[in-house]
Parts: sequence; structure tokens; C-alpha cells
Amino acid sequence: MKFSIETKGFNDMIDITEKVDEAVKESKVEDGICLVFCAGSTAGITTIEYEDGALKDLKETLENIAPMHENYEHCKKWGDCNGYAHIRSTLLKPSFCCPVENGKLVLGTWQQILFIDFDNRPRNREIVVKIIG
Repeated sequence: MKFSIETKGFNDMIDITEKVDEAVKESKVEDGICLVFCAGSTAGITTIEYEDGALKDLKETLENIAPMHENYEHCKKWGDCNGYAHIRSTLLKPSFCCPVENGKLVLGTWQQILFIDFDNRPRNREIVVKIIG
């Protein structure tokens, strides 16, 4: 299954748990693995408690680790000044894997699947969901 999302860029954080859960249900796989992937080098997929405080903390932490306004070599070469987005994507990864048991994602009570667009412009992103079982 694939689905598209429109993003604002600049660390736009989107809860995609419901869409991934739909894919698992449609697959009718009872026990297996669910892979969630976004092709691209300026986005990430991870899990978090999707609430304002945790999201703000994550944004601030990423800014401390890979500041948006550093003078990255990538920016010098290409001029698009999104070197920080590439670094952040490398740290969080563009994919997430989750067990499927009894036809459901195995997620913690407060754990949601989070898509983050780190790029410095709005994007249309395609998310690929593969369920193997």
C-alpha cells in the first residue's frame, strides 16, 4: 500500500499511525512485520508519544544536534541549504519496522508512528507500507 501526504517542511510532524494501521487491516496478515518507508533523504519515520511537549522536545533536540542555519558543505555545493535535513534524516532514518500480532501493530499505549519532513520547503511525500507475514 502507498499513500501520499502534503507537508509544510521545516520539521513538519505528522501522525501516520491510522494510515499504517489501515494498511495492516487491509493486508489481513495476522502475524508478521510491517515496514513503513519514505523514499527521500530529507525525511524520517519514527515513533513518539504524539503530544505537543514531546514534539517540541524532539524539534529542539534535533536543532541542537543538526542546527538549521549551519554552513553545511552540502549547501555550499548545491545551494539548496538543506544540509541539516539530510543529517536529521540520517539520524532518524526514512523507515520504521513494527511487529504485527493478531492482525494489529504492536505499539505501546502512547506510541504513535511519526513522519517528519525536515526539508526547507513544502513537499508531497509518498509513504510505502509493506506487510510481510
